[in-house]
Amino acid sequence: MSLPVIVIITIIGYFVLLMTVSYIASRGSDNTTFFTGNRRAPWPVVAFAMIGAAISGVTFISVPGMVQAKGYAYLQMVLGFIVGYGIIAFVLVPLFYKKNLISIYGYLEERFGRSTYRTGAWFFFVSKMLGAAVRFFVVCAVLQLLVFSPLHIPFVFNVIVTIALIWLYTVQGGVKTLIWTDTLKSFCLIMSVILCIYFVAQNLGFSFGEMTAAIADHPTSRMFYFDNPKEGTYFWKQFLAGVFMAIATTGLDQDMMQRNLACKDHKQSQKNMIVSGITQFFVIALFLLLGTLLVIFMDSKGIAAPEKSDDIFAMVATHPDVPVIVGILFVLGLISAAYSAAGSALTSLTTSFTVDILSAHKKQDDKKLTRTRKGVHVAMSAIMGLVIIAFYYLSDQDAISAVYTLASYTYGPILGLFVYGMFWSKPVHDRWVPAVCVLAPCLSWVLQWALHHFFGYETSFELLIINALITVIGLRLLSIGRKKAAATAE
Repeated sequence: MSLPVIVIITIIGYFVLLMTVSYIASRGSDNTTFFTGNRRAPWPVVAFAMIGAAISGVTFISVPGMVQAKGYAYLQMVLGFIVGYGIIAFVLVPLFYKKNLISIYGYLEERFGRSTYRTGAWFFFVSKMLGAAVRFFVVCAVLQLLVFSPLHIPFVFNVIVTIALIWLYTVQGGVKTLIWTDTLKSFCLIMSVILCIYFVAQNLGFSFGEMTAAIADHPTSRMFYFDNPKEGTYFWKQFLAGVFMAIATTGLDQDMMQRNLACKDHKQSQKNMIVSGITQFFVIALFLLLGTLLVIFMDSKGIAAPEKSDDIFAMVATHPDVPVIVGILFVLGLISAAYSAAGSALTSLTTSFTVDILSAHKKQDDKKLTRTRKGVHVAMSAIMGLVIIAFYYLSDQDAISAVYTLASYTYGPILGLFVYGMFWSKPVHDRWVPAVCVLAPCLSWVLQWALHHFFGYETSFELLIINALITVIGLRLLSIGRKKAAATAE
């Protein structure tokens, strides 16, 4: 049986299972179910689902390949994620539940005004659309290589088919469906990685003890980097970036917080955040352990490293010397990660655009709101497809770096808005907030270039912190200006 046929059968089998779970979860769904899941989701289920929600096809493809150049430095950032999740649990979650928000960006309207509210929503829209497209682009590119190219099917058709499948299982149930499909995804993802580790180790002739020793002794297993503050892998840069990246891309992300706000109350949501944050560390560690095994396998077979590290996992999984089951597990893990991540992104984009930008929930009755929501869902699917196709022809960066680089620019202003809103009470000139939020990423880029050009300093994901800080400074200046204007008017 040829590889394309095996991949297609695996995809069909997983999608049938996915649609079954989606159908059962979405029965009796309405707009409230779509947006909030009726706030009845059990927290242990949400916590397990969050493992999968935080891991996309990019993680599945890119993280094992990272070890070749950066070792286990990524775990330094994941340690920061745990601290960030704790801050989300005890600072943001009680705030969002207290205000009973459908979209978390509703807080910005109450704190600053309509213009700031729309700015936050638009920045989320751009952030999530680009981030989701990069994540799903990686998956489409792999499927193109394994399935569509051998069958002489163009990339555009590949994207249309996969986006249509994702739209199909998310259009009705929304958040409630996502929680249960993410649970399925988490199970498939974890089992795929564990079984891949087992089969690759078995192929290398390793017992469990020999595998552990080989990984520990391999140069790619280095985790901590304290020696050079100028490098992007330096511990404190990675750790602090991880703290703020978690706050921005989880706590201030409508996609991720929709699941957490589906719990019964804030205490259950807090348990979910803490458990999922700690568990994520061990799941990411499994991906990195697998990465070291893949490098050992390539060295033992004399296989040259591919030009892009993202290709390492796929290359080994489909190698003739590796059992076919590894290729099947690779495809299963990849599509389970990809479909769920893209589905949740479409759901959150639909929610944010319908609620934050169109304000349809305030203007329309339930029947008309349903039509609007479904129309927006189709539009979001089409836009995501177009962005994925654009990435296919323009991309040259490894995927996980591209995701976090984009997040550093687009989530920075959102993080700055929430930080200022929660820690300073002074009002700001609402209509000038969009200008500050656009200027902050531009200044961050200039600063990043200057540090590298003049001092040889490699700015890593701490760019997010710089971006947010510039936003806060801009808001402080706006508040001072407004205060002076009021004094002059008196």
